[in-house]
Amino acid sequence: MASHLIQGRTVGMPVRVRDAEICGAFYPVRADAARAVIAYSGLDVAEVLPGKAVCVLLFVDYRDGDLDTYHEFGMAFLVRPPGVSGPMRPADLSRTGVFVHWLPVDQQFTLEAGRTLWGFPKELADIELRLGSPYKRCVLRKDDRLVLDMLVKPGVPVPGATVMAPLDAYTHREGVTRRVPWSVRARGARVRPAGALIRLGNHPIAKELSELGLPKRALFSMNVSRAEMVFGAAEEA
Repeated sequence: MASHLIQGRTVGMPVRVRDAEICGAFYPVRADAARAVIAYSGLDVAEVLPGKAVCVLLFVDYRDGDLDTYHEFGMAFLVRPPGVSGPMRPADLSRTGVFVHWLPVDQQFTLEAGRTLWGFPKELADIELRLGSPYKRCVLRKDDRLVLDMLVKPGVPVPGATVMAPLDAYTHREGVTRRVPWSVRARGARVRPAGALIRLGNHPIAKELSELGLPKRALFSMNVSRAEMVFGAAEEA
């Protein structure tokens, strides 16, 4: 089993998260604007409809895992697999991946581990999560500036536990694009159409989101009250 030394601690592969709560929303955005945002990665957005890409905004409370407890926010895009070009057919959507563009966290250990192990674009930020009611809220600040205030409304329960091999995750750091294999077991999942509200601040990332057309109506929103995740070793894409 591969292992890595992070801040004097040995972290083995795969990395396991035993308990986390996940909230998020999927937004239709202009494909040309999204393409410009992730051009540095060498990847291309997946157009789910002509001229439309998907931006994913997530916030996560990691309550028990190999990288300790912490809060995280994610900004990602659905992308084509590396090397795939030309018009996408509906069947190709199952082969799309998720490119992680920005991933602020509120703890230093997971920041260094995420960068070192997988090339995740982790930065330190102030992430306030309010998860005690059916309405889930994230207030995200970076460099003492508001990035966004996001509210996810309660959805319809999805019965039972769901084991998924999600879309491949991709990262790009220091000129290298990587694929990160991962899986998740979800319990207490709720989903609804739309269902998310966003207020943008004055941080540069907020400006980036506004140039994508946010805030706007989400395609759908989701909440998983208990998730278990496994992250494997990254591979160059």
